[in-house]
Amino acid sequence: VQLQASGGGLVQAGGSLRLSCAASGRTFSSYAMGWFRQAPGKEREFVAAISGSGGSTRYADSVKGRFTISRDNAKNTVYLQMNSLKPEDTAVYYCAAGWLIATFAQEYDYWGQGTLVTVSS
Repeated sequence: VQLQASGGGLVQAGGSLRLSCAASGRTFSSYAMGWFRQAPGKEREFVAAISGSGGSTRYADSVKGRFTISRDNAKNTVYLQMNSLKPEDTAVYYCAAGWLIATFAQEYDYWGQGTLVTVSS
């Protein structure tokens, strides 16, 4: 599985962005998908995850109520809608694919290249 993340950019605090992650392959719906982020000088952290069917989702406490993960299996794409962005959301955002919905990076087998989100105050 190859993953290509896009949609990052510069946005003011309080604004919104939607990230996309396009996947190759014919078995996209078999994979749980996750979004992680890594801020400068910090470790990579879990943001959100969604099951293969889209029926189950999980979120980090820091983004609950502001971010929404979704997927379109017909388009082999997973999305992260980010609203009410804060400067502390600034990071490189990575999408990942794995067999189980999980919050640990080690549970994911395939990773995209990352897209930078910068939130100005």
